[in-house]
Amino acid sequence: MNPQNLLERIRDTRARMAAAAARCGRSVDSVTLLAVSKGQPAEVVAAAAAAGLTEFGESYLQEALAKQDTLAAATALRWHFIGRLQANKTRAVAERFAWVHAVDRLRIAQRLSEQRPYHAEPLNVCLQVNIAAEQSKAGAAPEEVPELVRSMATLPRLKLRGLMCIPPEESDPERQRMWFAKLRRLQEALNTQGAGLDTLSMGMSADLEAAVLEGSTCVRIGTALFGPRP
Repeated sequence: MNPQNLLERIRDTRARMAAAAARCGRSVDSVTLLAVSKGQPAEVVAAAAAAGLTEFGESYLQEALAKQDTLAAATALRWHFIGRLQANKTRAVAERFAWVHAVDRLRIAQRLSEQRPYHAEPLNVCLQVNIAAEQSKAGAAPEEVPELVRSMATLPRLKLRGLMCIPPEESDPERQRMWFAKLRRLQEALNTQGAGLDTLSMGMSADLEAAVLEGSTCVRIGTALFGPRP
């Protein structure tokens, strides 16, 4: 990717985030821009880091580990695992990532906690919620979330930060907001019970405005930054 094009895309994305935040009286600083770098080569990640991005999301473990090794000198980068996590891959994720956004069952959370190195800070995790009950998508059903949150909060090497969702694709901004509002209300209900969650990982390239308007604290942006994946 042309470095100038990347700079323009980053500026455009940040401007979209800022405009949405201003509409609802929020500071754009309350929303993390997570660059979804899956499918992008290490040199593109390095260019994005040089342009000021620090948070990168990966879904494919072996690809991610190779990029982490290539970019090991860039110590300011924080890596987020955002794909569906299989039980046989939890150890590398627990050892090499700062965040996991798609924990959807207790056994995965338990393995991550058991395998997180003791010299590292607790692993930040979000519980993925299947907010529209779509059979094609992972995530806990909303009614399962309270018990999962209570159980995950006891795991010593994890820090349960919040909720994550991938809602149905919608072109109508009001329908986009509807799904994000459901996740926000679920988190608010959990917090009234003392959950202490501070993160809503929601919103992607096509719907980041709706997500910010409904309280997202982390938007996961790939295409708007890097274009279609190779």
